[in-house]
Amino acid sequence: MPLALWALTLSAFAIGTTEFVIVGLIPTIAANLHLTLPSAGLLVSLYALGVAIGAPLLTALSRRLPRKALLLALMALFTAGNLLAWQAPDYGSLMAARVLTGLAHGVFFSIASTIATGLVPREQAASAIARMFSGLTVALVSGVPLGTFIGQHFGWQSTFLAVSLLGVLAFVGSLLLVPRHLPQPAAGSLLSQLAVLGKPRLLLVYAMTALGYGGSFTAFTYLAPILQQVSGYAASSVALIMLVYGVSVAGGNLWGGRLADRKGPVRALQIIFLGLALVLLLLTFTAASRWLVLLTVLAWGAVAFGNVAGLQLYVVRQAERDAPHAVDVASGLNIAAFNLGIAGGAWLGGRVVGSLGLLATPWIGALIVLGAFALTTWSGRLDRRLTRTA
Repeated sequence: MPLALWALTLSAFAIGTTEFVIVGLIPTIAANLHLTLPSAGLLVSLYALGVAIGAPLLTALSRRLPRKALLLALMALFTAGNLLAWQAPDYGSLMAARVLTGLAHGVFFSIASTIATGLVPREQAASAIARMFSGLTVALVSGVPLGTFIGQHFGWQSTFLAVSLLGVLAFVGSLLLVPRHLPQPAAGSLLSQLAVLGKPRLLLVYAMTALGYGGSFTAFTYLAPILQQVSGYAASSVALIMLVYGVSVAGGNLWGGRLADRKGPVRALQIIFLGLALVLLLLTFTAASRWLVLLTVLAWGAVAFGNVAGLQLYVVRQAERDAPHAVDVASGLNIAAFNLGIAGGAWLGGRVVGSLGLLATPWIGALIVLGAFALTTWSGRLDRRLTRTA
């Protein structure tokens, strides 16, 4: 694997830790700041909104900056945002720090996806994206459980201090390993970049992404309360269960990349979305069993992020055909769609918890993921029709 890809993976690890560690800390933060669970869950939603805003807009504005300089600036911003969260005196300050960190997150993954595909042969593009995103999934294996443990034992503020140290390591890794002269993608005017929003086929992929992750995060945002209040686990056990989930995610991410290389992104996404919907539905019935819920969480991890490589590869290929001067922005908009889905799912999950209870979040999430499966099937048919016409 090229050294530059290792640097991207290291940065993705730091970013993935700060994004998802909040899920394990929601009960702790809610108790410390005297919040309801849905209010604490908004820390997931508004972070994701920061990503959604930052990914397309800031990617378009920074289109002419050298790639390495931009990567270093993003990791500096990421580190500053986590230091602000560490020092946040109240809920509003913590929320603002999370939004700031999300801005760096969005631009990073939009440009990192296109850099990763440019470092390897075309037939290995999905695997390269999966390898880069494996930093995010390794964060679920190690960073999130460790961050949850630190937050539960030393205060949630300590978790953000630890994550800011990861940001420093990622900055140094990019400084040392990323080559100075990365290929600079062709870029038109700002308006031509944002014209991606007028491409129906790209909008269809964004809808697939948003629904797929919205459905998953309707339940995942409230996994810690489900494990504590329904399954009967102690708060100290949540970090270990997150570790089990993260191990499964890491394997599922790499498997999903290989599946997309072998079968093509559409077929791979159909398989993964259908599996995700089934697992979420199953969680509704296994949550009350301490052992069955563990097996379900393990299965959930295997499919939860397996679609990342397929979705990113699919949107890059669609953009190369429909918007060749805005590939980075198209990739960034897909990162925005990921996080709009996460924000919407976390918000919807809070409404569901308030009206129907915790156990309604998995089956409602499953219905939303089935919507992503239906859109993927439709997009595949449109591709075949275009191929026949050509």
